[in-house]
Amino acid sequence: MWRQLRKICILELLSARRVQSFRHIREEEVGRLVAAIAESASSNEAINVSERITALITDSTKRALIGDRFEKTEEFLQMLEQTVKLVSGFNLSDLFPSSRLASFISGTVRLAEETHRKTFELMEYAIKQHEEGRDGAAADGEDLVDVLLRIQKEGGLEVPLTMGVIKAVILDLFNAGSETSATTLQWAMSELLRCPNVMHKAQAEVRHNLQGKSKVTEDDLANLKYLRLIIKETMRLHPAGPLLLPREATEPCKILGYDIPKGTTVLINAWAISRDPKHWEDPEDFKPERFESGIVDFKGTNFEYTPFGSGRRICPGMIFAEANMEIVLATLLYHFDWELPGGAKVEEVDMTEKMGITIGRKNDLYMHALVHVPPI
Repeated sequence: MWRQLRKICILELLSARRVQSFRHIREEEVGRLVAAIAESASSNEAINVSERITALITDSTKRALIGDRFEKTEEFLQMLEQTVKLVSGFNLSDLFPSSRLASFISGTVRLAEETHRKTFELMEYAIKQHEEGRDGAAADGEDLVDVLLRIQKEGGLEVPLTMGVIKAVILDLFNAGSETSATTLQWAMSELLRCPNVMHKAQAEVRHNLQGKSKVTEDDLANLKYLRLIIKETMRLHPAGPLLLPREATEPCKILGYDIPKGTTVLINAWAISRDPKHWEDPEDFKPERFESGIVDFKGTNFEYTPFGSGRRICPGMIFAEANMEIVLATLLYHFDWELPGGAKVEEVDMTEKMGITIGRKNDLYMHALVHVPPI
């Protein structure tokens, strides 16, 4: 089943062609973002950049997954937010798994079961909507629920796609696709605030390439090489998933003097490796130029840099994540100049981390925006 689902993800759900078909969604959402920020900038309000970015990525991902027809979006997003909190939060029963008292006191198991039930009910409602309306849908206009239902209908799979599997796939894709991209973009803006020279260089590149244009489109992204270096460096310093998916030792081995028996579960600390001075010069510094040579990439072949993992379990959503992050960052840098509220110094940017499914900012990032290119 795992191999089959991965094949479906790579060839159907998250292929370059499929991601390209969602281009209009990304461009519409960044257009709304620009308008909202420009309105706040006109009244000199401090903007909660974390909140704005998270809302944009969430809406873009939701539309790609289940489309625009789903009217219970708010309830669905609340359930997903609750799921993330449950998975990443403290749970007393994890410390005492055999204790019924610990489970009762924490209430986490009951809450998890209730959240799971409500989430799957909402997913079932969304799927029924798609079943009723998919007959006239063109292939290029499919969202990911449409794709999964089409594959289910066509059959020919080694293991049939059940409704339970379809729900689980959609929920996994949503959580993985929204949380990680939003976290990376927040860290990128944080680092750019701390490194004004890097921000000015990136803005100069974007504004030179888009000179005279009223908005950023995905056609404009191909020549923004420095912008992509910034995203790479952000993922090095702040990998959204600090621990890669667990592996299992297929044979006995020795690591740092420790004997690792066959069958041992092994966790790889990508965060520590990407800051290891053995592999990186000045590893704690934000230097996008370190990737200019193009030798090191995140496709999983350079083991000192694996923000998307490596091997057969490398993240199949790399193209989806790249597409989301590039247009959002380019848009923020093209339309606005950014500074800290209240005349704060760059050294005062709060970079405190919060551990969860991803390593995000503990506190939201607030910034002042000055409109450089007004929205149309």
